[in-house]
Amino acid sequence: MQTYKKISLSITAAALLSACQGTSYPVANIAAPSVKPATLKAAPVAPIADQTLTMKQIMANPDWMGLSAYNWQWQSDSKGIVYQTKGLLDANPKYFSQAITSDRAQEISFAQQHTLLKRAATNNPANTQQAYLYKGNVFVKDLTTGNIEQVTQDAQSYRYLFWGKNNTLSFATSTAIFSADLTTNKITQIAEFKFAAKPKSNKHQDSYLAKQQRRLINFVALSQDNKQAQEQYNQDLAKANSSITADPIYLGKDQRVVDMALAPSGRYVFMALADTSSPSRSKHDVMPDYIGNDGYVDVENVRRRVAEDEPKSQRFVLVDLYKQTTKDIALDGLQGFDEDVLASVRAENAKTKGDSYTEVAQDRQITLMLDWGWRQSAINWHPTQDKLLVMLEALDNKDRWIAKVDLEQASFSTEHRLHDEAWINYTHNEFNWINGTDNYYYLSEQDGYSHIYLKTDAGHQQLTDGDYVVSNVQQSNDGKSLYYRANKQHPGIYNVYKVDIATASSQPLTNIQGQVDYKLSPDNQKLLLEVSKRTQMPELYVQQLASNKLTKLTNTSSERFKAYPWQQGEVVAIPSSHQDKPVYARIYKPANFDATKQYPAVIFTHGAGYLQNAHFGWSGYFREFMFHNLLTQKGYVVMDIDYRGSKGYGRDWRTAQYRQMGTPEVQDMADGVKYMADNYSVDSSRVGTYGGSYGGFLTFMSLFTQPDLFQAGAALRPVTDWAHYNAPYTSNILNRPDVDPIAYERSSPIEMAEGLNKPLLIMTGVLDDNVFFQDSVRLVQRLIELEKDNFETAIYPVEPHGFVQPSSWRDEYSRILKLFEQNLKKD
Repeated sequence: MQTYKKISLSITAAALLSACQGTSYPVANIAAPSVKPATLKAAPVAPIADQTLTMKQIMANPDWMGLSAYNWQWQSDSKGIVYQTKGLLDANPKYFSQAITSDRAQEISFAQQHTLLKRAATNNPANTQQAYLYKGNVFVKDLTTGNIEQVTQDAQSYRYLFWGKNNTLSFATSTAIFSADLTTNKITQIAEFKFAAKPKSNKHQDSYLAKQQRRLINFVALSQDNKQAQEQYNQDLAKANSSITADPIYLGKDQRVVDMALAPSGRYVFMALADTSSPSRSKHDVMPDYIGNDGYVDVENVRRRVAEDEPKSQRFVLVDLYKQTTKDIALDGLQGFDEDVLASVRAENAKTKGDSYTEVAQDRQITLMLDWGWRQSAINWHPTQDKLLVMLEALDNKDRWIAKVDLEQASFSTEHRLHDEAWINYTHNEFNWINGTDNYYYLSEQDGYSHIYLKTDAGHQQLTDGDYVVSNVQQSNDGKSLYYRANKQHPGIYNVYKVDIATASSQPLTNIQGQVDYKLSPDNQKLLLEVSKRTQMPELYVQQLASNKLTKLTNTSSERFKAYPWQQGEVVAIPSSHQDKPVYARIYKPANFDATKQYPAVIFTHGAGYLQNAHFGWSGYFREFMFHNLLTQKGYVVMDIDYRGSKGYGRDWRTAQYRQMGTPEVQDMADGVKYMADNYSVDSSRVGTYGGSYGGFLTFMSLFTQPDLFQAGAALRPVTDWAHYNAPYTSNILNRPDVDPIAYERSSPIEMAEGLNKPLLIMTGVLDDNVFFQDSVRLVQRLIELEKDNFETAIYPVEPHGFVQPSSWRDEYSRILKLFEQNLKKD
C-alpha cells in the first residue's frame, strides 16, 4: 500500500487551446515544413503545372506534397482535436491541438504532452472522469472541470486501466494490479503475479519415509510444526488486517501475459497466458546488415518462417482475488473446439502420397482473437457487472468464437461461432456491450459481408444487411444507436451511417464521393471526419450532426501539389470471365487520348493482397499514383486493379485465393488486359505489369504461369516462396506447409520459375525483415540453374520492406520505366 502526493495540474481544455507553450500555426503552414540541409541535400523541385513530370520530382522526399494529420482524436470536451504529423526522414513526429472553431493549430510543447497525448483512455461508467496513460503513468481528468490529476509517477510502466464499482480505478502491469482511491490518494496493490511454481506448503508429507522420519526424529517433528504454525499465523493475520498486502499468486513457470482484465467488482481477473518454454525464433532466424555503423556486417534477429512456426494454445486463467485462487478454463465449452476442420485438406494431401486419411478429433490451438485493426481488447467485461465476454480464434484460422465465461465454474460457453471453410477474417471483429443494457453487438461475415449483429436474451438479430462492408462501429452514449462506416453506394465510396438499435433502420450521415473515416465526439453532437479523394490528400473536417454543417479544419496539402493537373484515374467495373461480380480498377489514359491509335499499357497490382486501392479516395500508393501520371504522359494506359482477394468486396472475394494464391488474381489481370484492349485502344501484345510485395509475387505468377499475358514485368520486394513468409498471414490462406504442402507448391513462384520467357526485373531491399532478401536470392539462383537469361536484379542495401530513401525510390522506378520503354514501345 502506498500513498502518493496528489499532483493537481488544473488545466482546462480551453486553457490548453489558448495557452499551449508551443508555436501557433495557420493550418496551411503545417504543410510546408522547412527542409533541413542535414536531412536532404536539396529541396525537391516540385512539378510545374504546364510541364511534364520527371522521376526526380515524383520520387523525391514527399514532404513537399504536404504532411497529412494522423492519429487524430477528439479532446474530451468535444471542443478540440489532437493529431500528429511527421516528415519522411524526421526522427520524431510533431503533435498539434486545434479548436474546432479555429483555423489555426497549436503545436503541443513537451511540457503539455501529458495533458493531451493519451493512451488507453477510458471513461468511468458515469462519464464524469477519464483515465489514461502517458509514458506508462496514470492520469485522471475530471470531465466537468477539466482538471487533470497525475495518479502515479514511477517506473512501473502501467499497461492496463480498469474502472470498477464505486468509481474505483485500477491499473496494472503484467505482474501486478493496483487500485487507487481517488479521494484519499491511496494506492493499494491488490494482486501480484509470479511466473513460477508455487512454493511447497509446510503440511506434513504422507510418504512412508516422511512419516517415519517425523515419528523417530523429534527435531524434524518440532521444525515442521513450527513452520506450519508460522504459515497459519501469517494467513490469519492477512485475513484480519487489511493493511497487509496479499500473498503473490503463482501462475507457473515459462508463462507471459498476453492480455488481462479486471472485473468491475475487483474480484476476478481473466488472463490469457502464452507459453515461453521454447524460443520464439531459431538461431538461424537472422538477417545480415552489410552497411553497419562500424564498417562490419551486423546481424539482426527476424521473425520465424511459417514452415517452422509452432502454434500453441494460450492458457486461460480465472483468478479470484477474494479467495486467492486460480482456475484454468478448459476449451470444451467452445462449439467445435476439437473438430477436424482440415480433414478434407489432409485427405487430399495424403492421397498424393498414396495414403488415406481418417477424420479424428483434433487438439486445436486456440487463442484470444488478434484483430489487425481494432483498438479494443478481446476480453470484454460488462461496464458495471461481473459479466464477461471473450473473443477467441483457432490458429487453424477456421473458427472465431464469442464466449461467455461462467465465473463460478470457470468455463466457457459459446455465444456465437463464426466458422469459415477458408479463413476467418483478421479484421471486422469488433464487439462490445450496449451501454446501459445486458445486450451486445458484434461484427460478422456470416452472410458474406461484414455486418452488425445484436445479441439479446431473445437471440441474435442482424442490424445491417446488403452487399457492402461495415466497419468502425461506435455507439451513442444512451445505447440507442450505433454509428458505422460502410461502402453502400459503391465498393470504392465510404461514408458514415447510423442505425437505430430498436428498429434496425439506418440513415446516412455523410454523402461524400470519396473515402471517409470518422470518430464520434464524446458529446455525440459531432463527427470528426478524415476525407480524401483521388487527387486530394486526407484532410480533417468537423460535421455538426444537428445541421450537417461541415467545417474544414486542416489544409495540409501544399499549394505546389494542388496546382498540378493530376489525372485522378477513372474507376471502372471490369466484366469477369470467372465469376458474376465485376473486378474494379482505376484506369489512367494517355494525354490527348485518341481512340484510333494503339497504346502500350501497364497493370499495377497492389501489395498486401487484402487491401483496396481502386477506390475514390487518396491512395496510400501516392508515389505509384504520380508514376502512373508520368506513364500517361509517355503514352501508356495504366490500370490499378483490385484483383480477387482485395479488401472491401466481401467474404467470397476475400477468400477466392484460398489454397491457390496467384491463380484468381492472374485471371483477373488477364480480364484487365482484355478490357483495356476492348475499351481503351490498348495493344494487348504490348502490356507490362509491376507491383511490390504481394504485387511483386503477382508479377512472378503472371510471367511464370501465363507467359504470353505480359511482355515484361517488375517485381519489387517480392514473395517467391510462401513457406518462407510469416505464419499469421500465410497460414490463413494456405494453411501450414506440414498440413497442406499442395497449397504451397501451387502458390509459390519458385516452383514455377521454368515458365519465364519474358523480361523480368527483380528489386529488393537487403534489410527487408518482412519479405526477406533471401526470397529473391533463392529465386535468382533457381533462374540461373534454369539457364534463364532474361532477368535482371537490383538490390538496395539500406532499405527495409517499405523503402525510405528518396534515392532508392528514384533508382527503383527509373529501372521500371526503362524496362517498359525498352519492351513495350514500338521501334
